[in-house]
This record gives sequence, C-alpha cells and structure tokens, in this order.
Amino acid sequence: MEPEPVPPPPSTLSLSYEQIHQMVTAEFAVEEGFIEYDAPTFYVKEQPDLKQAFMRLYKHFNSKQLIPVLRKRGNRIMLQVVSKPIAKPRSPLINIVLLLATIGTTLFTGYLLSGGATDPLPGAVMFSVALMSILGAHEMGHKLTANRHGVEATYPYFIPGLPPIGTFGAVIQQRSLAPNRDALFDLGFSGPVIGFLLAVAVSIIGIPMSSVTPVSELPLGLIQPPILLDFLASNLLKFPAVSVGEILLIELHPVAYAGYIGMIVTMLNLMPVGQLDGGHVAQVLLGDKARTVVSVVAMVSLLFIAWPMALIAYFLSRVRHPDALDAVSPVSRTRRYASIALIVVFVLSVAPVAPLFF
Repeated sequence: MEPEPVPPPPSTLSLSYEQIHQMVTAEFAVEEGFIEYDAPTFYVKEQPDLKQAFMRLYKHFNSKQLIPVLRKRGNRIMLQVVSKPIAKPRSPLINIVLLLATIGTTLFTGYLLSGGATDPLPGAVMFSVALMSILGAHEMGHKLTANRHGVEATYPYFIPGLPPIGTFGAVIQQRSLAPNRDALFDLGFSGPVIGFLLAVAVSIIGIPMSSVTPVSELPLGLIQPPILLDFLASNLLKFPAVSVGEILLIELHPVAYAGYIGMIVTMLNLMPVGQLDGGHVAQVLLGDKARTVVSVVAMVSLLFIAWPMALIAYFLSRVRHPDALDAVSPVSRTRRYASIALIVVFVLSVAPVAPLFF
C-alpha cells in the first residue's frame, strides 16, 4: 500500500508536493513518495509505456516550469521533480560577429587557394559559400532537431580560423537536457548526416572543376582524400595519358576542397568521444562503461589521423556526458538501425591521413 504523502519543507517549486504527487500518480504506479533534498521523489513501477508516460508528464511539468528526472537507483526506478532553470535570453550579436568574422577568414583562405587563377576572387567566394553552407547545415540540423524535441539551444557560433582551412567549425550550445534517449540520439544523428550530404553535393559540384596534372613526384604535404571523395574523383574526372614514371596529381578546386573539409569534419564529429556528435550516439547506444572503452579506442585512433584532435578529444572526454532526463527507457529500435547509417557515413569520410591538422 502506498504511504501517505509527506508534507514538504518550504520550497521554490511552482506546485505543492500534493499537486506533484497527484500528477505523477496519474501516469505511474507509485510505490513510495517522499522529499529528498527539497525535491519530490518517487519510486515507480516498471510499465510497458514507461517512455510515453514520462513524455506526457514531461510536457505537463514543462508548462509549470518543472522538470521530471527518471533514473535507476539500484534495482528501482526513481523519479524526481526539480525546478526548471531559468534560461536568460542572449543577444544574437556574438553569433552575428563570429559569423561575419568566419566569412572573412574563409574568403581569405579561398583567395589563397585560388592564387593560381587569373582572378582569385570567384574561387574565394565559392570556397567560402561552400564551406559555410556545409558547416551551417550541420549546426542547423542540430538546432532544428533541438527545437523539435523541446531542447533549448543557441544558434550556431562559427569559429574563425587560419589557412589552410579558414575556420575551426561551428558549435551550438545546448541549454537544457534532452527529454529521452531518442531525442539525444537525434541530436547526435542530425548534424553529421545533413552536413555529410551537403559535403557530398559540394564535392560533386567541385570535382569536375578540378584539374589533373601529370607529375614526376608527389609534393610534400599531399592531402589523402576520404574514401568517398576518392571514388567521386575517379568517376567524375577525365584522366590524361601519362608517360612512364609520371603520376597523376589532382589539384582540387576550392569548392571540391570545401567538400573535403566537410567530410573530414564529419568524420571527426562522429568520433564517440565526449560532447562530439558521436559521443551523444555512443551514450544512448552503449551506456557509460562501454562508451568509455570505445572513447579510448577512438582517441588512440585519432593519434594516427590528427593528433591535435586527439588532445581535444581527451579534454572533452574528461567532462562527463550528460544523459537524457529519462535515462531508463532505451532508445527505439528504429534509431538503433539508423546508427548503421552513421557507421557508413564515418567510413566513407575517413581519410588515411589528414596532414592539414598536423
């Protein structure tokens, strides 16, 4: 038999314990209810529609500025209710300034890449538009997915950089937790897939504008293309005949080079480490322990691909990855199947070596 509700101490919650208790019992079979650290806490029974029941409660509480949190405590399922943090409105000025600065640095980089042309300006503009479109699509994929799942997130912060890339990418700041593991998976899935598809489209446009030159020896710092980019180049370019001892060198057009960068960025983002997109997916599919093992393997692999990124990945791994509000319900079967697509995208984006980052 369920014990009587215990009167809570003075609280800043928008609803009384009795009101919260009533809303919880409308969705869950409550075994025990009490106050723990000023938070209404309930042990609830396992039920077939646990995920759906939590989402209904989440929507009810969200309108009351409250957040339910579902966790396993031992062998029992615990639900706690806490106040929703007040998100202070932020001016988009910083986003706009960084966007303009990154457009400037990518234009400068594109200008240098087009130095061999009679007029480098068109190449500079095309490189900037292509690369900014890939990065912007990636981050807006995250932003739109966050909006769809009711997760508060900022608009993209573009990060200006130096040649030969012109940018260190872009990020959005997630300001609230995902409601469940399905939403957390979608957040990690959407950006890389959308960015990858645009990188492929950009590559298909840029590769035919590239040139093929016979050379006697390969230059230092040669870019090794991702698997897919190499395949596209083999099928979209016309290769001239070569003499004995000559090698064909593909000089990527700035647009094709933007596609190359987009694929490398996708590959790095899909590493199952920390706050990277691959870290989101690994968290919901593998859990903490298995994700930690996979993260170590990924960081060791990065040492052979781009060692500076391995250092960044290490520091990201030091920050505990936040789980969803509902950390009990498993990710849906459809999303488990969709994770295969991410593996395919990762493999197609892998380059044997990425000297740009050394």
